[in-house]
Amino acid sequence: MRPLRRSALHDDAGSAALEFVTVGVILLVPLVYLVIALGAIQEQTLGAEAAARHIARTIAQAPDAESAAARSDAVLAGVVDEYGLDEGAVRVSIACTNPAVACPSPGATLVVTVATRTRLPLVPDLLGLDRSTAVPVQADAVQKISRMWGTG
Repeated sequence: MRPLRRSALHDDAGSAALEFVTVGVILLVPLVYLVIALGAIQEQTLGAEAAARHIARTIAQAPDAESAAARSDAVLAGVVDEYGLDEGAVRVSIACTNPAVACPSPGATLVVTVATRTRLPLVPDLLGLDRSTAVPVQADAVQKISRMWGTG
């Protein structure tokens, strides 16, 4: 009688496929979630950057302060709609580099900051988890206002 080989005692037939599926699922699910989450954050970042840039340009090209405010509100509403930003979470601040002058004013350098928070996908509203796991996003835009701004 021949002695049995050691490999014959441990039959591994079919276990490679099972290991591949198990490891694949363990690695694939977090990877897919990471891609989806980074996509959502990138979308909100691009929206905040577009809002800041377009609001700064709109104010700099407006003929006066009243129309600048109305036009910038319209631009913000359009960007919020286009990029799917949370309207309640968007914060816009407008300042000039020289705090001694009124903002906006002719010849000033305008700084527009748009800040928002990006909710991560698949995070439930339970116990405020959606707010505590939100990622803050901020964008700044700088625009020089013409010296002839507001004259007509």
